[in-house]
Amino acid sequence: MAGFRELRQRMIDYQLLARGLSDQTVLDAVNAVPREEFVPGELVEFAYNDTPLPIAANQTISQPYIVALMTAELELKPGDRVLEIGTGSGYAAAVLAEIAGQVYTVERIKSLADTARKKLEELGYGSIRVLHGDGSLGWPEHAPYDAIVVAASGPKIPETLKQQLAIGGRLVLPVGTSLHTQTLLRVRRISKDTYQQEDLGGVCFVPLIGAAGWEDKTG
Repeated sequence: MAGFRELRQRMIDYQLLARGLSDQTVLDAVNAVPREEFVPGELVEFAYNDTPLPIAANQTISQPYIVALMTAELELKPGDRVLEIGTGSGYAAAVLAEIAGQVYTVERIKSLADTARKKLEELGYGSIRVLHGDGSLGWPEHAPYDAIVVAASGPKIPETLKQQLAIGGRLVLPVGTSLHTQTLLRVRRISKDTYQQEDLGGVCFVPLIGAAGWEDKTG
């Protein structure tokens, strides 16, 4: 079997480059992060497959292409302050941290937040701050953000997140009333009260649970 470094390069060649994702900064960031460290032990052989994988608490780690695509659409620059909603395994936060200056990430499930925080610290990602809380409300203490990315789908764009964007900031998130297919949007804050919205295509994400998302029906 090929080693993880070789599998990672194949993923970049056949899943990212072959599908038109050519942002070298993002490709380098993906190449720097060991995805195998963020998937359950029994699934490491599938770490670089072009598919989401199950993690704890009935959540998923997004497929590598989607993580890379959303990162590219954020148009990150070194030194940017980034907010991620939906930490999950911590993988996407690590990719973001390879480019941005400071990454803040919010996870509503405490066990996932704790596990991701520990894993990110182990791997040396000291610039990432992990919060256990309602991600649909953002993390206002550290706003404004140059970029916000949401790894779960809500029925509409949370106003709370739009307000935490810096002028010129970019918000990338899936939105839709169906739990099976949503639209990936990029929202750019032009001025205090003006936002520009772009459709980036169809996607499928787990639901965004919280005050500005879907109601939690599990409890």
